[in-house]
Amino acid sequence: MLSLSTTTVLLLSTLFTDTQAQYYKVDSKDEIKRTASTVAYDLMLMYEGNRTGMIPGILPGPPSEGKGNYYWWQGGAMMGTYIDYWHLTGDTSYNDVVMQGILHQVGENKAFMPRNHTASLGNDDQGFWGMTAMLAAELKFPDPPEDEPQWLQLAQAVWATQADPSRHDEYCNGGLRWQIPLSNAGYDFKNTIANGCFFNIGARLARYTNNATYAQHAEATWDWLWGVKYIDHDSWVVYDGARVQHNCTDVDQFTFSYNAAILTQGAAFMYNYTDGDPKWGERVDKLLDSLLKVFFPEGVAYEVNCEVKQGICTADMITFKGYVHRWLAVVTQIVPHTAKKILPVLKTSAQAAAKQCTGRETGRTCGFYWSGGTFVDPSVDKTTGAGEYMSVLAAVSSLLIEDANPPATNATGGTSKGSPNGGFAGGDNGQRIWKPITVADKAGAGIITFILAFGAIGTFWWVSFKD
Repeated sequence: MLSLSTTTVLLLSTLFTDTQAQYYKVDSKDEIKRTASTVAYDLMLMYEGNRTGMIPGILPGPPSEGKGNYYWWQGGAMMGTYIDYWHLTGDTSYNDVVMQGILHQVGENKAFMPRNHTASLGNDDQGFWGMTAMLAAELKFPDPPEDEPQWLQLAQAVWATQADPSRHDEYCNGGLRWQIPLSNAGYDFKNTIANGCFFNIGARLARYTNNATYAQHAEATWDWLWGVKYIDHDSWVVYDGARVQHNCTDVDQFTFSYNAAILTQGAAFMYNYTDGDPKWGERVDKLLDSLLKVFFPEGVAYEVNCEVKQGICTADMITFKGYVHRWLAVVTQIVPHTAKKILPVLKTSAQAAAKQCTGRETGRTCGFYWSGGTFVDPSVDKTTGAGEYMSVLAAVSSLLIEDANPPATNATGGTSKGSPNGGFAGGDNGQRIWKPITVADKAGAGIITFILAFGAIGTFWWVSFKD
C-alpha cells in the first residue's frame, strides 16, 4: 500500500483548510446569491415547523419548557429574515413555508397574541411579529388567501393593541411596559425595545397609509424615550430600560445593537414620511453615527455587552446582528444620504461574517464572533446555531440592497389590504390572567397550561439576559 509523505499530508491538509475557508464568497452578485442560498438552506434545516406534527412559525423552544433554545418571537424574526431574503435575491423557495408560519401564529384575535404563548408575551415579542407583517406589506410579499388576515391588517392590529390605553399607564409618565400580561415577570420594566417596536411600526404605517394618527403616536413615543433618557442626550447611545418602582429613573445603561437600530430605522421612516423634516434627519444621523461607533468598532458587527467574553451571549443576542444589517440596509433606501456611511460598513461586516462560516463537517457552519475571523462553534454559547445562521443570512442578503425596490406604500403599488385598527375592536388586550386552558393546536400541539406567579426580579442578568 502506498503511504503519503509528511509533506504531502500537510499540503493536502492546508488545501482542505483553504477550501473550507473559501467556501463562501461575497465579492460579486452571483457569489452573494449563492452564499445566501446555501445559508438559507442550512438555516431552514433547523426549522421544524414544516414537518408533520410540528408547529409552524416557531423555532424549537422555549427553553423554559426544555424544548429548545428559542422563544416565540424569534420565529417571527426568522420569518422576516426570509421575506428580506426573497425580496433581495428573488428566491421563492421558502415563501409558502413563511406564509404558513406567520399565519399560524396570528392568535385568536388576529393580532399576534396567541394564548399558548402568554408566558413569553411581551410588547417586544408581539412587536417583532408585527414588524414582520409590516415588512410583508411593504415588500409586496405574496398576499394570503382572502379568508385569512392580510399583512397590513395584521400590522395595524398589533399597533392598535399597543396604542390602546390599557397598555399605557401613569408610571414614568407613560411608555409601554416590557410584558403584556400583568402576571409575567418583567411587567414592572419599561424598556426601549418594546417602545421601539411600537415606534417603528407606527412610523412605517404612517408612511405606508399616509395616516397622520400613526405619525402622532410615533412622535409621542420618541418624545417619551427621549424624556426618560433611554437615549443619551450627549452620545446618542441607546440604553435598555428602567423600572416603574423608581419612576424609570434607574436607567440600565446596557446597550444592545437592536435597540439602536430599531430607533434609527423608525426615525428614517419618519424622515421619509415628513418629506425630509430636518428634525428627523438630525435624529437619523445622530443615532446612526453612535450606532456605527459603538457596534461596528472595526467595521464589523460586534455585540459589545456580551461578545467581550465567549459563552455569555444568549440566543436572543446572537440574532441582533442580523436585524442591524437588515434595518440599516433599508435606511439607505429611504434616507439616501446615509448610504455613503452605511453601505461600506455593511459590506465589510458581511465579508467577515461569511469568512468565519467554516465550521463542522460541512465546512460551512456559521458562528457568532465575526470580528475574530475564525469559526467559533455555536455550542460555546449553548445554542444550536439558528441565530448565528439567521444573522449571517441577513448580512449577506443585505449586500444586494442597492438593486432592490424600496419599501412600497399604498400610493406606490402596495397591494396589502388593511382595516380600521386591523380588526381589533378592544376588549381582550392580552392582560387578562388566563386560567389553565387546553389548546388543540392545528399542527398537533399538545395540551398547554399556563400558571405564572407575579414577581419582579431586578438584576442585570434577568433584565439584560431575559431569555
